[in-house]
Amino acid sequence: MTLHASHEPAWPAAREAAHAAAQPLPPETMPIAEARGRILASDVAALTDLPPRDASAMDGWVVSGTGPWRVVGSLLAGDVLASALAPGEAATIATGTALPVGATGVLRREHGATDEGGSLQGTVAPGQDVRRAGEEARAGDILIRRGLRLTPAHLGMAAAGGHDTVDTIRRPTARFIVFGDELLRHGPARDGKVRDSLGPQVPGWLDLLGVQVIDVQWVPDSLDAHVRALDGARDVDLVITSGGTAAGPVDHVRKALDETGGRLVVDTVAVRPGHPMLLGSWPTSRWLIGLPGNPQAAIAALLTLGEPLIAGLGGRPLTALDTRQVTEPIASRAGTTRLVLCREAAGRCTPTEYIGSGMLRGLSTADGFAVIPAAGARRGDAVPWVPLPG
Repeated sequence: MTLHASHEPAWPAAREAAHAAAQPLPPETMPIAEARGRILASDVAALTDLPPRDASAMDGWVVSGTGPWRVVGSLLAGDVLASALAPGEAATIATGTALPVGATGVLRREHGATDEGGSLQGTVAPGQDVRRAGEEARAGDILIRRGLRLTPAHLGMAAAGGHDTVDTIRRPTARFIVFGDELLRHGPARDGKVRDSLGPQVPGWLDLLGVQVIDVQWVPDSLDAHVRALDGARDVDLVITSGGTAAGPVDHVRKALDETGGRLVVDTVAVRPGHPMLLGSWPTSRWLIGLPGNPQAAIAALLTLGEPLIAGLGGRPLTALDTRQVTEPIASRAGTTRLVLCREAAGRCTPTEYIGSGMLRGLSTADGFAVIPAAGARRGDAVPWVPLPG
């Protein structure tokens, strides 16, 4: 499905098209210690019962039968008693240690004591303070489902289940290309030029979205330079550009995409800010996300087309949007969705100051974008909410 500028697709349709266009990247096997934050490509099943054997849930004594008991040994984690416990026998035991054959239960250290003759006194019910083999999982049970972003807890679960490695979706790679003759890379604005603010920030947003940015390039406003830049980025999954997506005399991204063998998938979106955004692709499973040059519009576009595409590359569903209640009326524009930077608290959102397409101050103080429909929103209306990454 290709969405063209002739009818400026609605904002929800553009998100859906970007997600539907992507196919999950191939999986790679990696050590569990390196997999935090990655997307799991295949289910992780237990290779053993958890716990693998009946084990003590407390420090104390493992006993056989009813007391009093004669203490015949000592067991620490990893130890195995040389022989089974006979009725009337006990052994000191540490938490997590496998129970010997013949065990009735565990007498907690604070509940037992030895008398003058060395006999252990106390009361133990069958199975008391015992972690039963398989009570957490049986061998073959699914411990972690594919599609989840792996947390430290997941990695611990995989290790407990007997795994050294996991299969994860490969992290997409990207090059970020900044178009614009008017942009400075150092110092304050001068001589009719302005400081580039997207080169320093977009790689950070992409990292938060799970993308590995290889480098940032600054490219002049000529068609030849655009074509060379796109041609030179054949080694990555994503080419992210800023600037050159409107219809001005130096806006060459569409032409450069065409000349390098690509096609448009989404061409502008009925949203403000960010409507001249675009999504393109090449037959080599490489993607172009064209962001407008204005900084606030660029981030709105990145979350409109980039975040859904990246989710699709990671094998994840399109992100379902929560809602927030707006604390004041917010106008929109007929036929156009409006993305308004807001701060949020307790399920409510309030527009920040400085929310023009070219402004950064609002972005630096906001928590996300409130999605305002074309009809606008009244105070107290619940509207979709797009959080800023991280």
